[in-house]
Amino acid sequence: MLDIKRIKENPEDIKKGFQAKEINCDAEVDRILELDGKRRDLIYQTEQHKAEQNKVSKSIPQMKKNGEDTAPIFAKMGELKSIISKNDELLREIDSEYRTLMLSLPNLPDDDLKAGGKEHNEPIRYYGEAKEFDFEPQHHVDLCTNLGLIDYQRGTKLAGSGFWLYRGMGAKLEWALLNYFMDCHSKDGYELILLPHMLEYQCGETAGQFPKFSDEVYKIENPTDDRMHFMLPTAETALVSLHRDEILNQTELPRKYISYTPCFRREAGSYRSDERGMVRGHQFNKVEMVQFTTPEQSEAAFEELVGKAERLVKDLGFHFRTVKLAAGDCSASMARTYDIEILIPSMNGYKEVSSVSNAKDYQARRGNMRFRREDTGKTDFVHTLNGSGLATSRIFPAMVEQNQLKDGSVVIPEVLRPYLGGLEILKPE
Repeated sequence: MLDIKRIKENPEDIKKGFQAKEINCDAEVDRILELDGKRRDLIYQTEQHKAEQNKVSKSIPQMKKNGEDTAPIFAKMGELKSIISKNDELLREIDSEYRTLMLSLPNLPDDDLKAGGKEHNEPIRYYGEAKEFDFEPQHHVDLCTNLGLIDYQRGTKLAGSGFWLYRGMGAKLEWALLNYFMDCHSKDGYELILLPHMLEYQCGETAGQFPKFSDEVYKIENPTDDRMHFMLPTAETALVSLHRDEILNQTELPRKYISYTPCFRREAGSYRSDERGMVRGHQFNKVEMVQFTTPEQSEAAFEELVGKAERLVKDLGFHFRTVKLAAGDCSASMARTYDIEILIPSMNGYKEVSSVSNAKDYQARRGNMRFRREDTGKTDFVHTLNGSGLATSRIFPAMVEQNQLKDGSVVIPEVLRPYLGGLEILKPE
C-alpha cells in the first residue's frame, strides 16, 4: 500500500510511476484523492456535530433545574443523532471504497528501472560459459524418465496436468538440493521456519496478492468456517505476515528468515512445445528467503539476497546471468527485482530460477508492520525483501541437461554429493 501523503503531494508523479509499469491507474488515483477529501470533510462535520451534541447534552440538567422546557433541546438532540448516524454510515461506505482502491494500487518502481515490459530487461552480469556438447543432448524429460528420477505419467494420473512425482534417486536428489539450500542459508544466520501450507486471506492481502490477484491461488472451502483460506503460492506470502500488526525494536533488525515449502500455483501459464516436463507446474518445491529491515538497511539487504542466490547457482556449477527487470516486468508488489537465469539447453534460452525483490514499505503498510527507532522512540514502517533461494523446478531439469553424458548418465554436482552418500554419477539401468 502506498502512503496517501505521497499520493496527495505528487499525484502526477505517482501516475507516471504506474505508467512505467505499464499500468494505467489514473482513474483510481483521482478517485482516491476525491474520496480522501470527502472522508476528511465528513469526519470534520461529524466531529462538529458530536461536539454540539455534547454541549447541548450538558445543558439539559441545568435547564431542568431552572424549570425550562427541554423538549426543543431533545428534538435538537434527535436531529443531531440522526445526522451523525447518516454520516457514520456514509463514512463506512467511503472508507470501504477508499481502502479497496488503495489496496488495488501497485507498488511504485524504483527510479533507476527502465520503463516498459520484459523486452527492456537488462542483463547486468554473466558467470561462466554455456556448456557445449559433442553429441546430441537429450531433453530432461527423457533423461529423468530413463534414469527413473521423475514419473510424469503417474503424476498426471494422480493430480492432472502440471504435476509430476519424484521417485527413488530422483526424490533423494530433490531432497539433496533442498537440504543444500537450507544448510547454506542457516550458515548465513537465517532462521528456518516451517510454515502452514494453508493460509488466511489477510496473508494474501499483506503480501499484495489480494484483492487483485485472488483468482491465481487455490482457494479452500470449509463448510464449518466462512473465512477464505488458500493454498500457499510461495513461502513469501506467509513469511511477510510473521510480524503483521507488530512493532519491532530497531536493534532486532534485520530479521532474516528462510522456509522450505511446496508452492501451489493455479495459473501455470500457457505451454509451448519447448516447455514440456517440469519447467512449468501447479506444484513445485522452493526455499524462500525473506528479510525485515529498516529503510536504511534495505539496499544492502537486497544486494545480500542477490549475492546469496548467485552463489547457490554458481556452486552448483551453472552458467547464469543476473538480469535487472524493467519496471513493467516487476510484480505489482515490488519496487525492484533482479532475476537469476540459467540456461536450459532444450529450451534454447535462459530461464529464471530465482527472483530477488524489494517491496520497500509497500507490504509493511498493508500489514501494519513497524519498528521503533532507538534514538527518537518514533515508529516507522519496516522494509520487506524476498528472494528464491532456490526453486527446484527449473534447477532440476537444467542440472540433468547440463550435466548429461553421451550414454545418458548424469554427473551429480559436487556440492550435492555429501547428501547422497558420495554418489557421483547417476547411470541408466
